[in-house]
Amino acid sequence: MTQSYDLLVLGSGPAGSAAAITAAQAGLSVALIDKSAFPRDKLCGGGLTGRSVRYMAEVFGMTPDTALFLPSTQFRLTFAGRVIGHEAEAPVLQMTMRRDFDAALHVRAQSSGVTVFAPVKLSQIDTDAPSVTLSDGRCLRGRILIGADGANSAVARALYGRAFDPAEIGFGLEVELDRELTEDNTTEIDLGAAHWGYGWVFPKNGSITLGVGGVHAKNPDMKAHFRNYLAQHAPQFDAEKLRCKGAFLPFGAYRKTPGRGPVLLAGDAAGLVDPITGEGIAWAMKSGQFAGQAAAEALQSGTPPMAAYMARLGYIHREMAAARRIRALIYATPVRNYFPGAVERNPSMTRSYLRLLAGDLDYADLGHRVLWRIARRLGGTMLRRPA
Repeated sequence: MTQSYDLLVLGSGPAGSAAAITAAQAGLSVALIDKSAFPRDKLCGGGLTGRSVRYMAEVFGMTPDTALFLPSTQFRLTFAGRVIGHEAEAPVLQMTMRRDFDAALHVRAQSSGVTVFAPVKLSQIDTDAPSVTLSDGRCLRGRILIGADGANSAVARALYGRAFDPAEIGFGLEVELDRELTEDNTTEIDLGAAHWGYGWVFPKNGSITLGVGGVHAKNPDMKAHFRNYLAQHAPQFDAEKLRCKGAFLPFGAYRKTPGRGPVLLAGDAAGLVDPITGEGIAWAMKSGQFAGQAAAEALQSGTPPMAAYMARLGYIHREMAAARRIRALIYATPVRNYFPGAVERNPSMTRSYLRLLAGDLDYADLGHRVLWRIARRLGGTMLRRPA
């Protein structure tokens, strides 16, 4: 009843599929395990930035096609419904349904020669062996285990007792609406739709994804934020009658050491979601690739995989840390009250945000210089406020 592999990958979203295909191409035997059959639904705006598109090509050999993606080149930045920035010719954001996108990545991973176990139920995870026991009694044993099973990761729970810190985790609600509600392909981000979070309107080929999300502890009634945001865009709909999706979202609370011993965490399971833009797909694919590479290197050298993984993750962790510092400045009270006016008066702030989304600019590129500039602009705004 026991089957042995070089690598077990739990979760076949972008991180898990990236880890599996990378390791398989390096010659490892890989078991790719998921509780769901594909395609399956996933709460996510579904926007692929320029960085995501590059990683998708690098890891999976895929480029955006019109069947799976809708390019959006118009961008609107709002704050509680007030337009504070608009770009008619923004960097392209590729919009996709996660149900279809994840299924395409899963198929690519499967075609690389991995052994897929999906859908399956787990009865036990042994992080020391490491091994995974399925509910039908089969035991899958590996030399290394990669947990890429989302924000509520069963692997993280097995390691630490809980998957996330309740004070840091985010929560989001979203719904798919009729594509005919808008005539263009404008992407909207509303930085005032939730506390320490934002709302989003993302156009797709057959629908519009509307949602809100933010740090859970700062939004005890996220449903109210969702109802308000829905009312701004589609007041004819009753939020209580719509089929909404809700999920916890790692929102910048990344694990500084993602794993232990022969176990690595990647993607949402490692908390690798941008704390300002909310993007998780790029870091999921890249961290999955890094985890697969680290597994192959560790098995070849006979050394623990964490050192090789951490050496690769340094860049992502630096980006996450820098973004958290900037987020604290943007969302802090009373700065939040003056931020919209500062952005309106300084269009370059919207363009910088778009360059971050596009992957043309890193947070590390901004550094203390931009923090000082934001503080100066916000300070100037506050100095100009009416008496």
